[in-house]
Amino acid sequence: MHTEITRREAIGRGLCGAAGVVAAGSLGSTTLAGTAPATAPIQAKAKSVIQVFLWGGMSHIDTWDPKPEAGREYMGDLAKAIPTNVDGIQLGELFPLLAKQADKFSLIRSMTHRNNGHETAAYLMQTGHVPGERLAYPSIGAVFSLFKGPQYKGIFPPYVVLTRAQGRFSEEGFLGPKYKPFATGGDPSQARFEVEGIVARGITDERQKARRQLLDKMNTLGAAMPDSPQLAAAAEARKSAYELILGEGKDVFDLTKEKQELRERYGRHTFGQECLVARRMVETGVPYVVINYPGGWDTHSNHFNTMRRQCPQLDQGLAALLADLKDRGLLETTLVWCCGEFGRGPKVDWQPPWNGGRNHYGNVFSVLVAGGGLKGGHVVGASDAKAEEVKERPVYPVDLLGSIYKLAGIDPQARLPHPMGFEAYVLPPPSDKVKSAGLLTEIM
Repeated sequence: MHTEITRREAIGRGLCGAAGVVAAGSLGSTTLAGTAPATAPIQAKAKSVIQVFLWGGMSHIDTWDPKPEAGREYMGDLAKAIPTNVDGIQLGELFPLLAKQADKFSLIRSMTHRNNGHETAAYLMQTGHVPGERLAYPSIGAVFSLFKGPQYKGIFPPYVVLTRAQGRFSEEGFLGPKYKPFATGGDPSQARFEVEGIVARGITDERQKARRQLLDKMNTLGAAMPDSPQLAAAAEARKSAYELILGEGKDVFDLTKEKQELRERYGRHTFGQECLVARRMVETGVPYVVINYPGGWDTHSNHFNTMRRQCPQLDQGLAALLADLKDRGLLETTLVWCCGEFGRGPKVDWQPPWNGGRNHYGNVFSVLVAGGGLKGGHVVGASDAKAEEVKERPVYPVDLLGSIYKLAGIDPQARLPHPMGFEAYVLPPPSDKVKSAGLLTEIM
């Protein structure tokens, strides 16, 4: 049951965050079954966030919510579940490395929004707002850039995407181009990670330095007008750009500085090396890093072959990332979340042309979360016996995003600066259209 309330009413009732949980753990005046009450103020521990976006939608029943008793009609060719290092938690058979790290992450097995469109579901999962409203809201990464950018003093933009932008919607929304992510391009698994705008193909560092020296010699206007604030700003921009190309920025992307043993542990494939780059970026303080999984998970057909190819890479890269963050003392301050815009249909579509595929499914799916103040070794919610519907403790996009914002010290009810002065907030309040069952207080 969900109670419709206005934002003013919500604030008046003392709701903690746009997910709509009051201090007693209720939504409005109604307590939802399975919602854990908040017993203490939420401490902002997450300095950085790494989002692993499994675009296209990864199957939950084959991965983090296996149902081996459901039979081949549902499990298909991946019918086994394996134990983890946490009693009572099982994973799909293709995740043996993550199974050894289950104490470091928690699983949300009751994520839901019931939206089966790629673009609209991605927008919903990235913004928390209902698609089709009059305003195009910014993604969570752009919101981090807005609120964390002023305090962040690093040389990189505060919102970075490895390696291609998501493309499902405009990530910056109405905030404008300043809040677009910096998409690196390139491939970190190659001998030289050619980052767009930073590492140029076929141009040595010596040639870059020579170009800079030649440009400085030709800049007679700057020498003639040393007190011009506009020219000073341009000079500072050039300095920052060259620092990215020839200084610390280039070094962060130079994976040859890492031990080969560690690179092998992450996996010498694109995703594994992206995870390693993400770790290096949060070490420099970048607030928000997105890894867009190369190749995607839109497995309408050839599903089980794709899963056998991609799941081991996801398993290797993600397990190494969590272990590496933990070993370096970064996991407590780095929040990692991994999911797609939805799951895949739990019932296998054996009919041609799919021949064993899975279709879009937003009724229930799974999310992996770790670090940044989130407890490991837990499962939030549950799906039913065939992973078709939420059985207990639904988790909606505003619940997940609101929890991330809270742990990062961002007020989910904060007003966003719209260029035309329209009223807009980080997350919407609960309503008939925006469902909420509360923040993830069980693991916060």
